[in-house]
Amino acid sequence: MYILGISCFYHDAAAALIKDGILMAAAEEERFTRIKHDFGFPENAIKFCLDFASIHANDLDYVVFYEKPFHKFERILQTTLQTFPRSWRVFGEAMSIWITDKLWMKSIIGDKIGIEFDKILFTDHHVSHAASAFYCSPFEEAAILTVDGVGEWATATMGIGKGTDIKLIKEMRFPHSLGLLYSAFTAFLGFQVNEGEYKVMGMAPYGKPRYIDKIYDKLVKVADDGSFWTDMDYFCYHYSDSKTFNSKFVGLFGEPRPTEMHFFTSTTRFPSYFGEKPSNFSELCQQNEHYADIAASIQTVSEEILLKMANALHKETGLKKLCIAGGVGLNSVANGRILRETPFEELFIQPAAGDSGGALGAALYAYHALLGKPRSFIMEHAYLGKEYTNGEIKEFLDSNNIGNEYFSNEEKLLDRVVDDLVDGKVVGWFQGRFEWGPRALGNRSILADPRSEEMKDLVNVKIKFREPFRPFAPVILEEKTEDFFQGGADATKQFPARYMLMVLPFKENKADSVNAVNHMGTGRLQTIRKEWNPRYYNIVKKFGEATGVPVLLNTSFNLRGEPIVTSPSNAFNTFSKSGIDVLVLGDYMVRK
Repeated sequence: MYILGISCFYHDAAAALIKDGILMAAAEEERFTRIKHDFGFPENAIKFCLDFASIHANDLDYVVFYEKPFHKFERILQTTLQTFPRSWRVFGEAMSIWITDKLWMKSIIGDKIGIEFDKILFTDHHVSHAASAFYCSPFEEAAILTVDGVGEWATATMGIGKGTDIKLIKEMRFPHSLGLLYSAFTAFLGFQVNEGEYKVMGMAPYGKPRYIDKIYDKLVKVADDGSFWTDMDYFCYHYSDSKTFNSKFVGLFGEPRPTEMHFFTSTTRFPSYFGEKPSNFSELCQQNEHYADIAASIQTVSEEILLKMANALHKETGLKKLCIAGGVGLNSVANGRILRETPFEELFIQPAAGDSGGALGAALYAYHALLGKPRSFIMEHAYLGKEYTNGEIKEFLDSNNIGNEYFSNEEKLLDRVVDDLVDGKVVGWFQGRFEWGPRALGNRSILADPRSEEMKDLVNVKIKFREPFRPFAPVILEEKTEDFFQGGADATKQFPARYMLMVLPFKENKADSVNAVNHMGTGRLQTIRKEWNPRYYNIVKKFGEATGVPVLLNTSFNLRGEPIVTSPSNAFNTFSKSGIDVLVLGDYMVRK
């Protein structure tokens, strides 16, 4: 039985295909269109999934959409009418889009895929989130927490999964939303909503949470179970599609951070790619420290709310295992605290925790909950995208007259790459199927030596040209993780660590040995096992044998503002337009 799940028309459109309950292929649309966070109908991702399984649309038993459009339209209609006339612009745009397009999802799906209407199903947004985590987990029974911006009406839910059943028992409703609260601060701090939230998380360690009381006094009232009431007088996301906060919010925190403003403080470096050091450096440091304090404050408040939610859910269910989904599930600092500071002993978060993961959850929910089919799948890794063979790579290189070296012996290839890494070279690493979700996990990665702090600036200067406060991830052999990170096996062998979805503190005696991936004493780690990705495992292992440090710096293989690379052509384009020194495409190596 083939079931296709799809998500689209908000952000991060995606498709996922399961066969008899086993996930075969999954991809975000952005990987094919090269439009970051592409929200359009995922035609390319769907085609990839069908092609991977060697099937056609008429072979599909069901297609499942990740939310219920009429319920969502009800919320938009009711909210815009309640806030009229301030919402007049949103009302007009929403009506034109929904009346002519989004309300008729069944027709859109049927026409674009070519499938009968009676094979098209719909699930609730937060049910899709819950299913994407629980049905991919190894747990027979677990508590479930979903937290995001908003689905149809819900912004957070609590539930229980047992066997093939999922029951959501509590929910919070729009406009009171932790995801939208965090996004308002994201916009205030000069970052793009639904894109820059992780930048706020990266900025937070450079500040002090001086504004926690102000947030609690003015913006939110939080109950012991983590539910909260938001004072909407400070926000405008409920009636505007372009602004999230208003002048009253600015009155609390001062002028918003300019988007183009470079971030640096007295505790950070002033990277060379920022240009000449400004004459008013100290004044700008103070301004940036103010914004870092605001970032630290909303990050801390979000963590505290999530901890209250998790503790209340544990008290309600008595269960020791927890599944988290929704965009807020990508807050890796909070995830680490939930594991360390609540009674939950095991944690599962699916790597595409945001809206793209809803496509997977929709398909799995139909198979298990609606059709009653037993579970037999555990998501052990995230390598679920398109793969390019050595033949396809060779054809690309030859047709473009790109000089290269072919390695028939993998050991020799890995030894050469390790030598380059030890010599301080930056390596574009392309192999196998690309990753599901927003993290580069070793198949579309940029790799570098993690030992010197200068490498952080070097990678930014050569490739990323991004904010210096943003951390690079340490990838580490799972069996060596306890040597470097605090938390013990209970933390370091958890599923979120595989997917770069957990931040843990470094051990004091190891922090200075990996300065390029040490983010104020912590690391957003990725653990690897040989059976998940043998080539990736072996290069880290060989680097460890050569240096005594079984860790590499890993960052996503892309230029700033672009999706992670998909094809050999994308990879070579990034290589040629950046300062990457070495490009590995399967068994081929290209050097500058």
